[in-house]
Amino acid sequence: MTSAPSSILNTSKLPALAGSLLERLRAERIRVHAITNAAAQTITANLLLAAGGIPSLTIAPEEVASFTSRSTSLLVNLGTLDSDRRAAIPQAIASALAHAKPWVLDPVFVEASPPRLEFARACLAGRPFVLRCNAGEFAALAGHVATPETVRAFAKAHGTVVALTGAVDLIADGERLLLVENGHPLMTRVTAMGCAATTLVAAFTALHGSALEAAATALLVIGVAGEIAARDAKGPGTFQPAFLDALFNLDSPTLIALGRAS
Repeated sequence: MTSAPSSILNTSKLPALAGSLLERLRAERIRVHAITNAAAQTITANLLLAAGGIPSLTIAPEEVASFTSRSTSLLVNLGTLDSDRRAAIPQAIASALAHAKPWVLDPVFVEASPPRLEFARACLAGRPFVLRCNAGEFAALAGHVATPETVRAFAKAHGTVVALTGAVDLIADGERLLLVENGHPLMTRVTAMGCAATTLVAAFTALHGSALEAAATALLVIGVAGEIAARDAKGPGTFQPAFLDALFNLDSPTLIALGRAS
């Protein structure tokens, strides 16, 4: 893991921190190994490349531990939970833990399948740096509706950061709670946008000592890029390439001007 700056104290500084971490990502070319779902693989790789990082995507059980060990962080997404991914994910998590790599869990559709929910809970035992989920996924894992109090309590109980995404993103670590208000409705009309965004969370956790702030700043970057892309997009078809272009061209002054966090 790369050296990390100290935690900030003022949420007004989150946009500036987001810009700093984005600049470092581009300079250090952080490598994320992403075990993600079939629908998300292309956009996940393209999003990380546009931001300045390097993706790898193998799900082969016989090689995933090696790919994880040579990466800077790991993303585990449960969207396509086939036999290869079921075999590969525990090996990747074990490799991340053995080599002190930060890793992030995205428990896609755990509310839809009891076996998937059981598998996600087993993954949680590996203490991901960040759990990135939506309200339905959180409710299935926690057994409670998502509120600031239940999110904070779950994060504390599991020793993780919960990044609950929605119209306003809520990020909690058991003590602090941050809100990120950037984003655009068109982001929900392109498949796997949320899954792909989690790869930036994984990258930022390798750059910053506070997983809470790493998750919040990554989501802020994604939200600002989405707002910029939506200005000229005619719909979902033109939004996705516009989003990648916006992310590629994003800079610190723009994040400071447009970022909304509290």
